[in-house]
Amino acid sequence: SRSAGAPAASSGEAPGGPGADAGFAPADKTGFGTSRTKASPVWFTLQGGRMSETYYPDLSTPASRQTQLVITDGKTFAERLSDGEHRTELCAADGPPSYRITSRGTGWSAVTRYVTDPERAAVLIDAEVRSETGTPLRVFVLHDPSLSGEGNDDSAFPQDGALVAKDRHAASALLAADGFAESTAGYLGVNDGWSELSENKGRLTHHYATAGPGNVVQTGRLRMDGLTRTRQTVVLGFGEKPAEAVRTARRSLRGGFEAASRAYEQGWRDYLGGLPEAPGSLAGPADRALYTASVVMLAASEDKRNPGAFIASPSMPWAFGTDRHIAPTTGSYHLVWARDLYHIGTGLLAAGDYAAADRAMDHLLRTQLSDGHWSQNHTVDGTPYWTNIQLDETSAPMLLAWMLDRHDARTLRQLRHGADFILKFTSEEGYKAPFSPQERWEEQSGYSPSTIASAIAALVCLADLMQRGGQGGESAEYLAAADEWRASLDGWTVSTNGPHSSQPYYLRLTKDGRPDKGTAYGLGNNNEGEADQRTVVDAGFLELVRLGIKPADDPVVRNSLAVVDRELAVDTPAGRHWHRYSGDGYGEQPDGSPWVVDRPEVKTTYGRVWPIFSGERGEYELLRGERESAAGRLRDIARTASATLMLPEQVWDDRPPVPRVESGTGTASATPLAWTHAQYIRLARSVERGAPVEYPTVVAERYLHGG
Repeated sequence: SRSAGAPAASSGEAPGGPGADAGFAPADKTGFGTSRTKASPVWFTLQGGRMSETYYPDLSTPASRQTQLVITDGKTFAERLSDGEHRTELCAADGPPSYRITSRGTGWSAVTRYVTDPERAAVLIDAEVRSETGTPLRVFVLHDPSLSGEGNDDSAFPQDGALVAKDRHAASALLAADGFAESTAGYLGVNDGWSELSENKGRLTHHYATAGPGNVVQTGRLRMDGLTRTRQTVVLGFGEKPAEAVRTARRSLRGGFEAASRAYEQGWRDYLGGLPEAPGSLAGPADRALYTASVVMLAASEDKRNPGAFIASPSMPWAFGTDRHIAPTTGSYHLVWARDLYHIGTGLLAAGDYAAADRAMDHLLRTQLSDGHWSQNHTVDGTPYWTNIQLDETSAPMLLAWMLDRHDARTLRQLRHGADFILKFTSEEGYKAPFSPQERWEEQSGYSPSTIASAIAALVCLADLMQRGGQGGESAEYLAAADEWRASLDGWTVSTNGPHSSQPYYLRLTKDGRPDKGTAYGLGNNNEGEADQRTVVDAGFLELVRLGIKPADDPVVRNSLAVVDRELAVDTPAGRHWHRYSGDGYGEQPDGSPWVVDRPEVKTTYGRVWPIFSGERGEYELLRGERESAAGRLRDIARTASATLMLPEQVWDDRPPVPRVESGTGTASATPLAWTHAQYIRLARSVERGAPVEYPTVVAERYLHGG
């Protein structure tokens, strides 16, 4: 490619800092990509017709908010790609996460393609813009840096033909193949390039050279007119220092988009070629493509500097991306949860990537806290983020270790430390384990069937690993606790006088271990008032079956399923899906506005329905011998996928907002969600085999088969 020229003369420092305090892009991503190489610690996301957040130098650290084109005739209009009609597609049908966005606006069309450079920390954008009217166009690139996850302390300036941004820890450099005809730096909402272009019909009235520290935005005009010059490569490079970022971007630019794209796609083909073929349970090419995309999504979610650290989602839903009250520092979903990592690990095992699952286990061992438990979640380097205790997350590593047959001395020592934490645990209220300060939905303390199931199964699996590792004589305490909790769990969690059935059924949880008592608690998530614990149900009790503790035809389980289907199921065009629990408010407001919390003006939010529950129901149905029904659940999950094969956290239920959206399509919840993709992979392989692939048989042998 041609060398980058210097920007047209810009001078002076932009006034008006530090600029508006902006949030990140919505979480309903249409693309997520990175190379397979460790040499390229950068990831990109797509949303709303543009490149949204990039991550550098790791997957817990956003480095920018958005990068997109602005197209104008310089006289009558200025439009961003995100303002026009747009369609995002995968470039390759065989799995690599490279993307094409086709956009249309006032007299123009554009096609942009996105990959990362496998050899270095850079994202390459191939931009093609054409005038549909014969009128020459002006094309700008608009970049909003957010280095080190904090966009309010960046500084912007030109350096060696690049638009550079930096903070104390990192730098970015924006380069174009033919350089920039003009450029400016400014503060968001004050004098940023988009504000000027939109107010002045496509012309920059100021050309500031520098801005910051603050919430800076950089804008450069590409040497394109949509007529004789229609194509340009733009590179966003990163480094610890400005010079490194510029050098990285320039080297990527020198190599060119097409060469980077070929290497990027070949790296993914090589990875996929080393895995088993897609399961025979998948009905056709579309389902196999979703399976492959799910494997790719899990693999792309692993941090490159911290092997085995797989994040939950490359997104920041709702208030987590916009509200400093709830998220004073960027976080939540682009973090590691032991619970999610268990699901990701078992999904990778189902896909045949045993090495990645082993790395996940190694990461868990590296990040165990000194008292034996695992944090609620942590950044990819192991730093705890939220610090509540969830006993199922301390159980999950034992379950994953059993799946991997990890019984070496180090693994056993650490897992026993975790088991000892559980056995000794006493809550602030004085309740002993398996009472948990938080259950799997991270909102309530109590006796939760799903948490108790994980703890029982974990202790039995640990005892089995100890037997294999020559420590079987020391496992009696763990087995005794598991047996005692299994004998007690119905007494803690099954109501015999609740309003949903005249027969016993499992509750979501009890606050006090007294399921026939009408103890009230607040559900939270902008739902006012308190609920009688006997009225709140979820399907968490299915973990008792999936983990081999209760038989699939247990009468309380069967009756509880009937209750859950009446109370939580929603039939959508994408099949039947379920809410998390009665009265869940973790989702959008009635009009579709984002979920927020602790805001007096917002009285109600609705948690929508989650595709993962179709996977959990399918695994249960396999244990009942209902293979065809389980295959139907697999199809239902697939029907929630986006056009680019992203599986969401939630889909719209039977209360769609205005303007109306289609029930069964993804909301603005975390998308893609690794747990959903892992569940799809796992169920696909399970349906092929006729039984759940991660069923801990040692637990079933003890409790169901007289072992």
